Amino acid sequence: MNEKAKSGKVSFANTAFMPQEEQLETAVRHRKISIGVPSDKKNDEKRVALTPESANLLVDNGHEVIVQKGAGAGANYSDKDYSEHGAIITDSPARVFSADAVIKAAPFTVQESDYLRGNQVILSYLNVLKLSEETLNRLIRKKVTALAFEKIRDSNGDMPVVESMSEISGVTAILIASDYLSNHHGGKGVMLGGITGVTPTEVVIIGANTAGESAARAAIGLGAVVKVFDNSLHRLRKFQNQVGQRLQTSVFHPQVLKKALRSADVLIGAIELENLRPWYFITEEMVKTMKKGSVVIDLSIDRGGCIETTECRALNDPAYEKHGVMHYSAWNLPSRVARTASIALSNIFSPLLQSMAEAGGMTQLLKMDRNLRDGVYLLNGMLTNETLGQKFGIISKDLDLLISAF
Repeated sequence: MNEKAKSGKVSFANTAFMPQEEQLETAVRHRKISIGVPSDKKNDEKRVALTPESANLLVDNGHEVIVQKGAGAGANYSDKDYSEHGAIITDSPARVFSADAVIKAAPFTVQESDYLRGNQVILSYLNVLKLSEETLNRLIRKKVTALAFEKIRDSNGDMPVVESMSEISGVTAILIASDYLSNHHGGKGVMLGGITGVTPTEVVIIGANTAGESAARAAIGLGAVVKVFDNSLHRLRKFQNQVGQRLQTSVFHPQVLKKALRSADVLIGAIELENLRPWYFITEEMVKTMKKGSVVIDLSIDRGGCIETTECRALNDPAYEKHGVMHYSAWNLPSRVARTASIALSNIFSPLLQSMAEAGGMTQLLKMDRNLRDGVYLLNGMLTNETLGQKFGIISKDLDLLISAF
């Protein structure tokens, strides 16, 4: 018999670390975390990322939800609504921003970055066009892991925040256009749609995507004639099948587009721009040919815009007239219906935060969920977004390599 066996001291040198590693993994899972919900003070941001009901679900799972006073006011949620659902209400920004995870709709500002204690998870809209270098540098110094709402993907590879907000924007755009065509805002006094014996209004939509589809459904429901333009026959065919009704579709043929614009009452720009520069599918000369009193709404204005005459405006001052055409171009249209938008956001982020806690932290969750990685632009203070790196002259690192190192 082996001498070591005789002495009762059996060596497990080859497998010694395996049980310990499993025990360590089990130990860090199912963490109880604190979640901070700050109050966005901007006039043009009224959404809140977690509703009282979602806060209650997180509290019931053992987590601590800290809500700053007035955080839900824009969406008509009172502090009492949150406290009755188990959240802690505070007027101290420092306490809210010191939570393990901080989630808010509006992009982080320089001052808010200073409140962070560091080594946390933050979730918000990024808005690459408006992000300042100073804000980014402070977030880097705080060594946070940061996720952008508009880049997060789900298990199907879809962008849930973009899709839900696009649905809201599409429908809201048609309702706004209807309002500005009426006499209420000094419009030409026509009803969007049509009635018996009266020629229906015409709506031109640029972009066969979720926002365009929602706008088309709303316009068709009101009885309008809808024309959709896109540079992809595949998207147009899919769009036609999803809407389920006959509507006019076309690729971006200049003569066809110009003819459609001359008779249009409403123009909706719904192109999804990827680059950090505007790409004008509709030029100023084209807008000049439109009927006086028609309405233009650019849903891609937060990415630079796809209509040359549109400007990125705040929600409290979104409309202006140019070449006799009414323009409406608020960068965050869903804030007009903040309660609906907040519920949609909350439906996405409440399960995400719970998954993060169950995994033992965001880094562990990112190891398991490759689709979620698309939303990350900082990992423990290291820049992982190539677009931001190009904008500010900072070398970005490969996220997959970083994840494997932790």
